[in-house]
Amino acid sequence: MTTAAPAIQGLIQAAFLVSAVSLAGVAHVLWLRHATSLRYAVALDGGRCFHGKRIFGDHKTMRGFMIMIPACGLSFALMWVICLALPDWLVSGLWELSSWQYGLLGLWAGLGFMLGELPNSFVKRRLDIAPGAAPSHGAQRYLFAVVDRIDSILGLLLFVHLAVGVDALAWVMALVIGALIHLVFSAFLYQSNVKARVA
Repeated sequence: MTTAAPAIQGLIQAAFLVSAVSLAGVAHVLWLRHATSLRYAVALDGGRCFHGKRIFGDHKTMRGFMIMIPACGLSFALMWVICLALPDWLVSGLWELSSWQYGLLGLWAGLGFMLGELPNSFVKRRLDIAPGAAPSHGAQRYLFAVVDRIDSILGLLLFVHLAVGVDALAWVMALVIGALIHLVFSAFLYQSNVKARVA
């Protein structure tokens, strides 16, 4: 397979990652909207505290992990199967892996996506920001408005980079496009009464 030019390689990688995680995100939204998922709304921190404050809070539960990780595994594998039908120049920037290896990469990426949200929640609890609430101070409000939209995609990009490497341009493009898509998914979950606010 011919290697793409650096700029094109970054574009191709970003398009693949954003498309795959968006596809998994649809499954994630459908699962969170389904009443069955509420049975697994068990807090990841088990109600435990760190220095008198909850570690993550009640909004970080097992039900998100249950679907997003396998959904990413399936979406990565499916996206690669679709890519096999495309011209070489359109996929030449992607990683040389088999379909099942793309599936494993997707599982790993999904884990990174979910874990990426936890440091943000940990910091918010230290700052006495309630789960699902926005900071009351102006500077914090603007800071977390950005962090809330990129934390999970940062986690995904880091995990994929550690496994197979991610082009620098792909990082930038995936963060920008991913933040916009995250806003769309959050708005839908808010309208569905799954989330307390658009974040």
